[in-house]
Amino acid sequence: MPTFTAIVLTCFVAYATGWYSGKIEGSFALLLLMATVVSGTYWIAEQFFYLPRRRAAAIQLDEQHAKRLQDLKQQGITVQDDDASYIKAREEIYRQPWWMDWTAGLFPVIAAVFFLRSFLFEPFKIPSGSMIPTLHVGDLILVNKFHYGIRLPVINYQVTQGTPVNRGDVMVFRFPPKPSLDYIKRVVGVPGDKIAYLNKVLTLNGQPVSKVNIPEFFDANNMRYSKQFEEDLPIGSSPSEMSTLRKHRLLNDDNTPNFVSGIEDFPFKENCTYSVEGLECTVPAGHYFMMGDNRDNSLDSRYWGFVPDQNIVGKAFFVWMNFSNPSRVGGFD
Repeated sequence: MPTFTAIVLTCFVAYATGWYSGKIEGSFALLLLMATVVSGTYWIAEQFFYLPRRRAAAIQLDEQHAKRLQDLKQQGITVQDDDASYIKAREEIYRQPWWMDWTAGLFPVIAAVFFLRSFLFEPFKIPSGSMIPTLHVGDLILVNKFHYGIRLPVINYQVTQGTPVNRGDVMVFRFPPKPSLDYIKRVVGVPGDKIAYLNKVLTLNGQPVSKVNIPEFFDANNMRYSKQFEEDLPIGSSPSEMSTLRKHRLLNDDNTPNFVSGIEDFPFKENCTYSVEGLECTVPAGHYFMMGDNRDNSLDSRYWGFVPDQNIVGKAFFVWMNFSNPSRVGGFD
């Protein structure tokens, strides 16, 4: 077992090293699942095989020690019951070998992390400015993994129904062109919506989305001011829900052209029409149209297409830390 365990642990290290160095396309969810399965297997073996054997050995040692004391007593020799060699031998029997300590010993912690990360909340770090002013570079956020329904880890198969995706939600999803990457954007269009983004004005099902000027946003990282607006997105599809608005802030840059360049091929591309003014799209069933709040500095659905339902990871809802700006901690819309 020590040799086999060393090989297993070496495989984990090799996978993590290859992923970190960029030589392989890794998946933390898969790595965590395998760690849970392997450590759990060792934990079961420990509870039902190795630990009972050690207990039996300890009982046998206790019996031998008691018999030895009884024999000495019959010979008239009095011995205190604090034999150091006996105590040390008993401790050695119960001591876990290194290969069990590094597997079964870690199982409770690994299993707890796996459960929390897979089914409750997952932490993410914002790497870019595409969601400014809502989310800043370096924000450490929490994502609710059960809001849209519980999904099996790795394969992302939905097993329970959750809250429907609404316009205005800030959602983490698997990047359609490369599902091993996680992206974060705002939901702008739900299935069946007719979306138009022309001359930097968003239109939803033929109705312009309200957008009003608010004071300029100062980007401390780039030392520049940007035009800032407050947009009201209707959250649902029914008439009553359409009247319920979700406010959020966005940025626009007058110096950025309206047309979309560098468009990739993507499923249902025929649902979109591009022009020098922008684009118009009809969102297909089971898909969503995503845009960044930093509208002119966001690689989003305008470029790579729609997000299918099976790519959903969860709803982002809280900034729990930003080490360069702790005042960022708190919820967001």
